[in-house]
This record gives sequence, structure tokens and C-alpha cells, in this order.
Amino acid sequence: MFKINCIFGSGALLLEIRFHGRGGQGVVTAANLLAIAADLDGNWSSAFPFYGAERRGAEIESYCRIDSSPIRITSPIENPDVVVILDPSLLKISNPLRGIKENGKVVINSPSPVTLPYQTFVVNATKIALDLNLVKSGWPLVNIIMLGSIARLNVVTLDSLKKAIDEEFEGKVAELNKKAVEVAYESVKEVSQVVA
Repeated sequence: MFKINCIFGSGALLLEIRFHGRGGQGVVTAANLLAIAADLDGNWSSAFPFYGAERRGAEIESYCRIDSSPIRITSPIENPDVVVILDPSLLKISNPLRGIKENGKVVINSPSPVTLPYQTFVVNATKIALDLNLVKSGWPLVNIIMLGSIARLNVVTLDSLKKAIDEEFEGKVAELNKKAVEVAYESVKEVSQVVA
């Protein structure tokens, strides 16, 4: 077990989270559900995507802002507090860490530790998705699972995240996703920070 300092709480400044994934991985849905969970926690939030080439497999970014006050900023997030990477291969073909704040955090879907110059958290979301049969068109659905890891960083509560899932999904799909975020919440691991 490890301790994660709360990165958001009363009196906190705007928290900016940037998601990186590929078309079809549900990056937009993940940002939207995080915003819903933040709202359920009593905070203000906004979420929106940025699309490049709109096709399955193309790199996609999505953004979520959370604050204790109304949010008026609508531009893409250039200097995130947290970067969430659904597909670790993006580290080799693009720069998802660009602009991250000096004390920023990275949450990445990876089966093993990843050495980055930031406080990094890994969760094997792909394995969790496969174990729970959260697969669509051959793709493991890791987007919601990654939110369980973010909840562990105290960005939103796990309870609010589960309520947000119930607002978005029904029946077995909702139950599987709630189970998946619980598993991610318990299995995310912190990687020692490496100085570049």
C-alpha cells in the first residue's frame, strides 16, 4: 500500500487533466465521466475533446478541468496537472507529456513500471479489461478502468465515480465497469519519481 497526497481539495486551484489515447478507446467518454464524478463531489467541472484525424486508431486528446469555482476556460489544456495515457505506445510516437507541470503526475496503462521524469502511477488496465471481458470490436475497454486509478489520486471519490458510471451505463455493462474501477483503484502502483 502506498500513500498519495491529495492533489485536489478545498481551497485548491484549478486542476487540469489531459487524456491521451487512440480513436475508439473512449478517451472522450473518460473525460466526460470524470467531469460528472467531480460534479457529484460538489465541484465545478468541464470536459471536451480535441480530434485530429477522426478515425479509429488515430491519436485523440480529451480534457477535463475541475475547480471549486465556476470554470470559464474553454481552451485545450497545455500545462496539465495530470496526464492520463490509455495507450503506452503513444510515448514512442508523440509527446503526451508535453507541457506537464513540474510537479505533474502521470497515470499510464502499462503492465510494468514506466520510467518517466514525473511522479508516475501504472495500472494494467488492459489486463483488467480482458479479465472482466470488457472488450468491444477486439479492443480492451480501458477508458473507465483508468478512472479508477485517477480516483486513487483523490481527484474524485470512488463513490461518485461509480454513480457517474450508473448515469452513463445500464445493467451488466455498468456493473462490470464499476467492478473494473474498484480493481484499478486497488491495483494502481506508484513508480518512484525519476529526475531527468
